[in-house]
Amino acid sequence: MKYPVLHPVILALRPSQWTKNLVVLAAFFFAFGDRTREVPLMLVNLASVIPAAILFCLVSGGIYLLNDIRDIEADRHHPVKRRRPIASGAVSVPLAARVAAACLGGGLGGAVLLSRPFAAVLLAYVLMQVVYSFGLKQVALVDIMVIASGFVLRAIAGAVVLPDVTISPWLLLCTFLLALFLALCKRRHEKRLVTDGGNRHRPTLEKYDKRLLDLLIAITASSTLVSYSIYTLWPRTVEKFGTSTLGFTIPFVVFGIFRYLDLAYRHERGDRPERILLTDLPLLLDLALYGCAVLVIFALR
Repeated sequence: MKYPVLHPVILALRPSQWTKNLVVLAAFFFAFGDRTREVPLMLVNLASVIPAAILFCLVSGGIYLLNDIRDIEADRHHPVKRRRPIASGAVSVPLAARVAAACLGGGLGGAVLLSRPFAAVLLAYVLMQVVYSFGLKQVALVDIMVIASGFVLRAIAGAVVLPDVTISPWLLLCTFLLALFLALCKRRHEKRLVTDGGNRHRPTLEKYDKRLLDLLIAITASSTLVSYSIYTLWPRTVEKFGTSTLGFTIPFVVFGIFRYLDLAYRHERGDRPERILLTDLPLLLDLALYGCAVLVIFALR
């Protein structure tokens, strides 16, 4: 039996954007080499982190559906978003609402079974995203701050499901600034793409000035690099990982930021960060080299 509506429903959940939820795994990988722990983390602890990431994917899919229902008329005036399943009519609004309710209910219910602290973080994320979809997304600058805060909540969620794991405040700051940088690049691309100034698609774009966006991108890019550099050289980090050589990974972060700026400005590809991070060969190679450098540093410490 064929289910012709199934494929559009899956597309409406935006699985291509679920890569953002890999941030949930960050706490595990940054705590895996912690030498100050009495009981070291083991690979078996991934059995708690991976379900947390999956639940975030489920909940974020529900949020995307709610957002698309809310923006159905605006999306129909966008050159790209008008092809989304709900805006195009491939998925009806009642069906989308039912699937969204199932995703949110199932995700929050599963979170309670996994960990109550995790459930509290996930609930905070859902409430923040609902407020964003139905109001804050129309407030310039606040909208991108909310997007960046969502990534911080993802990082915190990955920590609360692990035993005795606390994320460095510098690492949370890096997460926030990097997400803010990506969101600003996306707003810049949208400002350029929407020829009517954003009145019908995203009214808040009217409140953004292209030169201001360029300045804010430069500020957040440099702040991200400085924050990561401080994190690698911070005494608590040196004590935690038993080495002062994590600073050798800074050039990889610098290249990653520079490469993304090149893609956003010279190639005008700042609209889909999740796609860039999965398809751009130089960035993928840079990420692989970064991981190899960390492994070598830990092996030689």
